[in-house]
Amino acid sequence: MNIPRVRFEKRLETPRWLPAVSLLVALLLAMLTIGIIFLALGVNPLVAFQRIFRGGFGSVFGLKETITKTIPLLLTGVGLTLAFKGRMYNIGAEGQLLMGAIFATGVARFLPGLPAVVMIPVLFLAGFLGGALWAVIPAFLKTRFRVDEVLTSLMLVYVASEAVKFLVYGPWRGTDTRGFPITDEFPAAAQIPQLAASRIHYPTLIVAVLLAILVYLLLKRTKLGYEIRVTGENPAAAHYAGMNYHKIAMLVMVISGGLAGLAGMGEVAGIHYRLRPPDSISPGYGFTAIIVAWLARLNPLAAILTSFLLGGLLVGGDAIQIALNLPAATVQIFNGVILFFVIASELFNQYRIRLEV
Repeated sequence: MNIPRVRFEKRLETPRWLPAVSLLVALLLAMLTIGIIFLALGVNPLVAFQRIFRGGFGSVFGLKETITKTIPLLLTGVGLTLAFKGRMYNIGAEGQLLMGAIFATGVARFLPGLPAVVMIPVLFLAGFLGGALWAVIPAFLKTRFRVDEVLTSLMLVYVASEAVKFLVYGPWRGTDTRGFPITDEFPAAAQIPQLAASRIHYPTLIVAVLLAILVYLLLKRTKLGYEIRVTGENPAAAHYAGMNYHKIAMLVMVISGGLAGLAGMGEVAGIHYRLRPPDSISPGYGFTAIIVAWLARLNPLAAILTSFLLGGLLVGGDAIQIALNLPAATVQIFNGVILFFVIASELFNQYRIRLEV
């Protein structure tokens, strides 16, 4: 008896309906898998999903917290859509976010006399610069020495994390913090305003939405955007057409890292008003933003919606940890399951399965 062989055959053309259908199937399979995980933990999946929805979207407080978490996810996710479009797999956005937080804290710490009208733009610039500089390192190593950017950008996450710890446990530890590893509070001029009765630092939210629109227009309406898309889709054709891969790779990484740095700046200047240990600044926004980007099909405008949905999942995940006594890593497991199925769905958009007897 002949055993059928499974062969993947590259599609010459992807049907328009297929990406939407494959994404829907991927999400359904992810929800089914997560439901099985709930059952394994002794929790009714329907009850858990209901609590997640209610926690993230079912109350005014939940919506406020969801929007608060949407801000760093949107900034970082939009940057990653650009990097992935240019075939630069920036997995180190978490480290770039932390470096943005460090640079912004440095401005607040060493330039406390600046008026708010000057301080706030300088904070944004510093956050962008910190993240961009951290992203340049793997971009340079990739373009100059062909070192894999996935590995280097990920390794730099841990370097950035240790840098934050060094500062808050060492030279930047506050003088009036009772020994806790945090810096002194930022001066009032360096505190980004929030909406009343919430933690939503609305100037950063406005900037995040505007940047999503600008990056979309960059990709769709400019020569540079065309070069980025061609380089990502067909590097050989881009090279044949005379497009400068090194320039494009450096540029998309600078912008991607810079937007992640803005997210870090927003956390320290818009919520905490001081630098804290890494896990207090970010519960993994840089990694969750990878899901934001892929779930949006690398569309910066769609990232507005997917970042909101993932923000709600984070808030709802926190709610079920308390209500259902689940491990703290539960949300990270969910994120990993969703990312696995969403990326797997891309395989079926590019290849068809054939059975050979």
